[in-house]
Parts: sequence; structure tokens; C-alpha cells
Amino acid sequence: MLETLKNAWKIEELRKKILFTLLIVLLYRIGNAIPVPFVNVDALKMYFTQLENTMLGFMNVLSGGAFASATIFALSIQPYINASIIIQLLCIAIPALERLSKEEGEEGKKKIASITRYSTVGIGLLMGFAYYMLMRNNNLLNPDYQKSIPAAIVVILTFTSGSALIMWLGEQITEFGIGNGISIILFASIVSRLPVSILNTIRNVIGGSLPWWVAVLMYLGALAIIVLIVFVSDAERRLPVQYAKRVVGRKMYGGQNTHLPMKVNMSGVMPIIFAQSISSVPGTIAALTGKSGGWTQTWFGPSSLLYALIYFLLIIFFAYFYSTIQFNPIEVANNLKNNGGFIPGFRPGKPTSEFIQKVLNKITLFGAVYLGIIAVVPILISHFSSTASLTGLSIGGTSIMIAVGVALETVRALEAQMIMRNYKGFLS
Repeated sequence: MLETLKNAWKIEELRKKILFTLLIVLLYRIGNAIPVPFVNVDALKMYFTQLENTMLGFMNVLSGGAFASATIFALSIQPYINASIIIQLLCIAIPALERLSKEEGEEGKKKIASITRYSTVGIGLLMGFAYYMLMRNNNLLNPDYQKSIPAAIVVILTFTSGSALIMWLGEQITEFGIGNGISIILFASIVSRLPVSILNTIRNVIGGSLPWWVAVLMYLGALAIIVLIVFVSDAERRLPVQYAKRVVGRKMYGGQNTHLPMKVNMSGVMPIIFAQSISSVPGTIAALTGKSGGWTQTWFGPSSLLYALIYFLLIIFFAYFYSTIQFNPIEVANNLKNNGGFIPGFRPGKPTSEFIQKVLNKITLFGAVYLGIIAVVPILISHFSSTASLTGLSIGGTSIMIAVGVALETVRALEAQMIMRNYKGFLS
């Protein structure tokens, strides 16, 4: 990875793209430090201490701490992610959108992107209104503007415009920088929390509330998780495919042997994000209503066994759900049949699609269990060790997976651009 960055820095064109990406990330971090007007930031931060391991706490992690400070970028990329997921699901449910995304080529993709942008603004408006009502109902606004309608409009529109600006910044990185812009911004948000987490761990060790050997074990565990993520992210099941020989005119086509790659972790980190959102709903509702203690903390707390079990089962469900959306065995089998390809030992058509579906179910189960282990093991450690919970480990697995996944994706994008540049130089 470091060698790839070093080689890319030597190329002037890629160096400009890297600097442009860093500039956009810097602007994003500056926006994360500018609070919206009329908000009592100190009271808001104290309020969020009891919501650290709820859905709102998870949103705070994804925003790099901006959500708990009510800055102009408090909503971060959540509206865009939600809009993208909704439009992606609607493209499957609504035939008109499906034709737009599959049959109209580049023009159709532009229309889908435009619909996603408008949906992002709409969702940002709803989330901004919900966040304002949360602050108003808990007396987190300045007393003079507690029930001021102009103040409400300013706060809500600031949150909405901030989410739209983040979407635009991400698109600029995608077009003029390196890698996927939204992923880079998400990576910057998560990594920005790392120094704070390390400092809190050091303070706990110095204060005597956390033994030093527990902290060392936690960070060694984090390194082991990184190694596992890197290993599984590149793992794939390759189905052998052969193409029959065809004579077209005086030329013969086909006859080669290739393979059909199927990623082990096809759905990425999305099942964890969906499962995290749903499993933390009881704890979030309890915290918002002021009843976060008692039985809700015992049964639905972030380190309870019931929470871990529900979390694990939801990850498996969403892994199958998302892989079904992304990979259609019937469509793959038909494409192979139309191009004269077949999997040895299986007839083209329905037998091939059934075999692909069987393989898909097996690797999806493996990928789902892998995601569940990464997400649930830190929670179990926090449940059985009160000192380990001081390291903030319960949501660490998800953050590490997102950060490592984005880093690998960005390195691949750099390598692809260097290879393309070498080909251009060879051809010219």
C-alpha cells in the first residue's frame, strides 16, 4: 500500500489528484468544526454521552463527532447513503426505474444520479427537522430561541444544505480525485475519531481504571481484525466456465476456458449498517424518552447478550437480502447461455442457475458469519469484561471494517490509474 502511494506521488497527474482529494477532505473537516447557530453545544455534548452506543451514537461515529456537536455537517453522508439505498431498491421494485438503469446506458445512469441527488435533499430535510425537534424537546437550544420559528428554519436548512454540500464534495472527489468520494469522506470521519479514542484509552490506563495489558490486547485484536478483513475482502469463489467454439465467416471464436468470480463478502459492510440501525432502535427510543436505565439497558443495552444475538441474526438476514439484490443467478445463467458459455457438468439454463444459486447461498452464509463475528465479538468482550468496555470496543469492529474497506478500494483505484497511464504512454 505504501509502495503504491509512493509510486503514485511520483506521477504529476496522480499527485494533483491526491492533493485535490486531501484539499476536499480538509474542507470537510473544517465544516465539521463550525456549529450551527442557536444551539447549546455544551448541553448537547453532555446529552449525547448517554446515547453513545445507540443509533444516534453510531451516526455520531460516522460523522466524525460532528453529529454530537450540531455542526453544519452534522448529518454527514447519511442522507446520501439512505437515498442511494432507497433508489437502488426502487430500481428493482419499479420496472420503469429498472429499465432506466439497465437499458438506457449512460443517459439512464445520469437520470438515476439526478433522482438520488433530489432524494438526498429531501431526506436531509426530514433528518434535519427530526434533529431540530430532538434538540427542542430536550431543551438543547439557547433559551431565547427555544420556540423561535425563524431559528428553526435556519437550523433545519443549515443541516440540509450541509448534507447537500457533502454530497457535492464527494462527487468532486469521484470526478477529479482518487477513489469514491463518498467512501473517502466516510473514511475521513471514522479515522478522525482514532486519536480521540487512543487518548481516552491512555487516560483510562494512567487513571488506573483500565489495566495496560487489556488495552494492549484490545489493539492487538484490532490488528487481527484488520488482517482478517484484508484476507476476506479479496477472497472469491471461482466457477469454471467454458465457451463453445463458433465459426463466424472464416474465423473461429470461443473455445477458451475462464471462470466466473463470486466474492465471498459480496454485500460489503451494508448488512452491518442495516442491522446496527434496527437492533439499536429499542435503546435509542429508551434514551430519547429518558428511560435508558432499568430493563431496557439490561436486555437491549449495547453490551447485552440479547442485543448481540439480535444483531447477529439481523446481519445474516441482511447479508442474504443484499446478495439477492446484487447477484441474479438466472440472469447470469442466461448471459452465459446467450454467449455460448457453460459450467462443466451442468446444462445451460435452469440447471446452471440452480447450481449458481446453491454456491451463492453457501458463500453468502460464510460471508454473513464473518461479518457477524467482526461485529458481535467486540460486544461479547465488552459484556464479559467491564474494563474492556472502556476502550469503546462495542462499535469498533464496524468502524474498522468500513475504514479498511475504503482504504483497499482507494489503493485499487490508484493502481488502476497507474496501469491505465502506462498503457497510454505505451500506445502514444
